[in-house]
This record gives sequence, C-alpha cells and structure tokens, in this order.
Amino acid sequence: MTFTIGLIAVTVRISAWSLGVMSRLRDAQEVKTRLAVAEERLRFGRDMHDVLGRNLAVIALKSELAVELAQRGQPAAMDQMVEVQRIARTSQQEVRDVVRGYRKADLRTELLGARGVLRAAGIECAVQGDGGRLPAPVQSALGWAVREAATNVLRHGNPQRCAIRLETAPDSARLVVENDGAPPGTAVVSGGGSGLHGLRERLAAVGGSLEAGPTGEGLFRLTAAIPLPSPRSTEPSPQEKD
Repeated sequence: MTFTIGLIAVTVRISAWSLGVMSRLRDAQEVKTRLAVAEERLRFGRDMHDVLGRNLAVIALKSELAVELAQRGQPAAMDQMVEVQRIARTSQQEVRDVVRGYRKADLRTELLGARGVLRAAGIECAVQGDGGRLPAPVQSALGWAVREAATNVLRHGNPQRCAIRLETAPDSARLVVENDGAPPGTAVVSGGGSGLHGLRERLAAVGGSLEAGPTGEGLFRLTAAIPLPSPRSTEPSPQEKD
C-alpha cells in the first residue's frame, strides 16, 4: 500500500514537472515568434527608409527645378517632370521588392546614381573606384552606404562639393564620402538617425563599421570599412609538388 501511494506521488510529480516543462517551451516559442516578428518589422522599416529617403529627396529637388524652368518658359521643365515620373515608378517597384524581401543595392549603380543626383542638385561630385571585384555581400553593403551618404549630403547643410572614394586592399574595402557645407557645430554622429542606424546594421552583418562626423573647416566625412576574407591559397603544398 505504501509503495503504491509512493508510486502515485512520484507519478504526479513527474506529470507536473512535464507539464511545467511543456508550458515553458510554449512560452519560449511564443517569445521567439514575437522576436522574429519584431525583427522583421525593424528590417521592413529600415529598408523602406533607405529606399524612399533618397528617391523622395530627388523627386522634390527635380520638381522644384521643373517649376523654376516652367516659370521661365523653358521646355527643359518637361524633361525634369519625365524624370520625376521615372523615379516615382522605380520607387514603386523598389517598395514592392522590399515587401518581398528581395531587394539588394548594386554598388556600381549606386555610385553612378549618387554622382548624377548630386550633380543635378548643383553639387560637384567626383567618384573614384567601382568595387567590381568585391564579394557580392560587400558590394551590397557598400551600395547602401553610398545611398545613405548621398541622401545625407542632399538633406543637410549647403554643400558645393562632394568626393566619393572607394579604396580596396587585399584585406579590406573602405568607402569614404566627404562633403563641404557642414553646418557649424555639427556633432559627431554616434547613434545617428534611423538611416545611419540601419546602415550600421547592414555593415555589421558583414563585419564592417561606420564612422560619420565633421572633420573641421565645414567638412563632413562618412567612412564605411569592411574587412575582406583572406583569399585561399592556390599554391600547391610541398607534399603536393612532390
């Protein structure tokens, strides 16, 4: 009798322990699900900012230029509005791609686009390097860096000149974007806005880092650095040679 009672007690305890474990597992799964949803929302918000930030700035810029040209009676106003229409349609497709999670930034396209946009805004822009031999994930991360940097140049200060340099070495890739016209007393960007925060996340995903802040005399510099994996040696070992 005593043995039976003891067995029942042990069985009850094991059952209670099992139920507790199952409950904790369910709670852990719910937490994991909520974290996944939160992460996806952050990704979506970051990508939407990156996609629409520069495009909306360019649309506003070209619309203002079209108005000025139209007021002067110049036919070039039509060309500017055609370009606004093209950018708007491109933005629609990019938003769809973000929703699907497929969009990637092409480094060469972003470099050419940044130069064209800044020059259209009356900002002299020089571009050095194209990063054609960099790994695809590195090119994508640096492409986003170019886009964010160009957006910041358009939005902040009164720049006249901008220099974009892509420096590559066997063990690293470095993007430097420097412009004049930074407002006096500009603070070093540590946390930054949502654009720079999202860019830091993209760079961190490939082991990179971001620095942005004034360098003095009205200059502002953004530097994105990414280490590159060491190339695998194709030289045969002494044993293979023998």
